[in-house]
Amino acid sequence: MYKSVTPDEAVKVIKSNDRVYIHAAAAAPQALINAMSARHTELRNVEVCHLHIEGKAPYADPSLRDSFHVNSFFIGPNVRHTIKAGNGSYTPVFLSEVPLLFKRNIVNLDVALIQVSKPDKHGYCSLGVSVEATLAAIDNAKHVIAQINPRMPRTHGEGIIHISELDTLVEYEEPIHEHLMSEPSDVERMIGGHIAELIEDESTLQMGIGTIPNAVLRNLGNHKNLGLHTEMFSDGVIDLILKDVINGNYKGVNPGRALATFLMGSKRLYDYVDDNPFVELRASSYVNDVSIIRQNPKMVAINSAIEVDVTGQVCADSIGTRLYSGVGGQMDFIRGASLSEGGKAIIALPSTSKKTGDSRIVPFLKQGAGVVTTRAHVHYVVTEFGVANLYGKTIDKRVKELVKIAHPDHQETIEKGFFEAFKS
Repeated sequence: MYKSVTPDEAVKVIKSNDRVYIHAAAAAPQALINAMSARHTELRNVEVCHLHIEGKAPYADPSLRDSFHVNSFFIGPNVRHTIKAGNGSYTPVFLSEVPLLFKRNIVNLDVALIQVSKPDKHGYCSLGVSVEATLAAIDNAKHVIAQINPRMPRTHGEGIIHISELDTLVEYEEPIHEHLMSEPSDVERMIGGHIAELIEDESTLQMGIGTIPNAVLRNLGNHKNLGLHTEMFSDGVIDLILKDVINGNYKGVNPGRALATFLMGSKRLYDYVDDNPFVELRASSYVNDVSIIRQNPKMVAINSAIEVDVTGQVCADSIGTRLYSGVGGQMDFIRGASLSEGGKAIIALPSTSKKTGDSRIVPFLKQGAGVVTTRAHVHYVVTEFGVANLYGKTIDKRVKELVKIAHPDHQETIEKGFFEAFKS
């Protein structure tokens, strides 16, 4: 048996000037977040740090700037406004290295707010749909508050923790945050088709969430013996697993298992992974470790970008000077796939912006744009107009390759802009 308190009672341990870590993605404990935010009149200068979290982030309201400051390791939509408003900041860091910030006491934690499954008969809970840096946060925080939610699936892997390691327990049932996929557009379906043609049988896949990864997965129904080693996955993989397209038989690491560090999707996904030994969740320091990733032969990494210049520089975390997302795991997997035997590192993006119509293949990046993947790391770039293989090519050859897959309306302007800027 264990003692449970209310969310309001649990968060009383948080003091002014504390630093609080919140369990990431769909595991964000909303009841604890709301209770902490409700104490804003009593608290001052509390730093709230986390990766992307689903759900509401009331502490990120600029009117509460005296109480809370947001430190994002990856900037999600619910806290993006804090950067401009001044009640938030961004720490660029590879997802593989976030646990090291805590382990090496670079970022000291006072309190960790986490969400777990109900304990089993032996007293062990599961971190459920997200492990990422949370194990390191638990080990290094002075106080751990756990929301015990019977709806949290019990996942296999590294995220099993005994109830004795948790300082304060809150039994509170609420739905796990869902992230539902929209249908891919015609452009995204074309991109998905191009990428699927690059994927060989017996490859191991890394792909994020979104309509382009979804479009890729829909084109893999006739592939054989694929594996999954990815920082996250969503509903799109379930049918391929059930059809034995994804079985992990040829993986170099954790063969016969699908490996991730967090999950985000619908209730169908959460029901599927519950007590499913085929799916293993481990810390991002393992899943995103380049030396681990590269051990998978034919490792295919599929990542997105905001814009790519014609020399191959990939901007993925900002729109000019406007910070938009984060470094995340892109470089971890781009490098791991590049070093894998027969591996392929792919950057995928529509040729133009849906909002403005501007080309996303550009002669040079916007002023202030952040380079997440360098021109030395990039291999394949894919748009709806085809595939550019840049690896081992000179700058001049890269320009020609990337202009070919830019939107025809912009090709001449892109090429002219590059040569005027770089050849004058």
